[in-house]
Amino acid sequence: MFSNPWWLLLALLVAVVVACYVYILRTRRRRTLQFANTEVLDRVTAPDGRWTRWARHAPIALLIVALLLLVVAAAGPQADRKVPRNKATVMLVMDVSKSMESTDVAPTRLKAAQAAAKKFADDLTDGINLGLISFAGTASNLVTPTPDHGATKAAVDKLQLATKTATGEGIFAAIQQIQTLNAVLGGDSGAPPARIVLLSDGKETVPDDPDDPRGAFTAARKAKEEKIPVSTISFGTAAGVVNLDGDQVPVPVDDDTLRQIANLSGGRFFTASTLDELNKVYESLQKDIGYEIRRGDNSRPWIISGTILAIAAVIGSLVINQRLP
Repeated sequence: MFSNPWWLLLALLVAVVVACYVYILRTRRRRTLQFANTEVLDRVTAPDGRWTRWARHAPIALLIVALLLLVVAAAGPQADRKVPRNKATVMLVMDVSKSMESTDVAPTRLKAAQAAAKKFADDLTDGINLGLISFAGTASNLVTPTPDHGATKAAVDKLQLATKTATGEGIFAAIQQIQTLNAVLGGDSGAPPARIVLLSDGKETVPDDPDDPRGAFTAARKAKEEKIPVSTISFGTAAGVVNLDGDQVPVPVDDDTLRQIANLSGGRFFTASTLDELNKVYESLQKDIGYEIRRGDNSRPWIISGTILAIAAVIGSLVINQRLP
């Protein structure tokens, strides 16, 4: 793909140069055939006897290739490149239900999640608006989307555990925050791309049915309708337990629900059972969210290559033929 393909016609002029060079060589050889001794002929046509007949053509060959590379550069070759997004909105939605107190992920699920979320905020592209919502029995809007990622980090440090798990409310709250920002930015037509990143470890308990009007699956369908993918992270292990009133209560992760939320919304599903794995998940999301593919000019490598070969042709001609090509 080229932005100015007509410049490729200059390659015809390069072909003319090649034809002229071949013609001059043949003409010169006919004029020198009067020498019967081929050794004398070689001495006449080559100032330095150390070089073979074919080596003497190397400089012009390099120059021809250089010209072709520069012709391609002039035509404006295009290529897809990964560039940082200037604008986007990301809502972090974090589960703070009691199950996040489990120590199956050291030191606890919540503390590990806090550390990873702060690293994610640090690494996220500067131009992205980042917000934070926590949820247990209800959802809390802690940080409205802002390019000041430090605000999200500060709020993450203050997360507090609570009872119950209302996953759907967390998603609905994130959608509302994104819609509010979009309205401020001029409506859906001028709105930047948005993404919800949901981290949870357990099954939704409020309401009982995820297909309830305020349930997690209903919220995921709403996100799909609003073109806001929900990427979910199932954090923890199947062996997780918490101490509730002296009883050891199992709190295994619920991969199935979180996978279904991602599928329904058009997002991606991840699992993580250690802080290191969670950091890798966030790193993958950061690369996905923080950058976009744009097609742009890719002439620079062609210009550099052509220039280097042209310089090599000049040097080679001076060394081998003791003259410029």
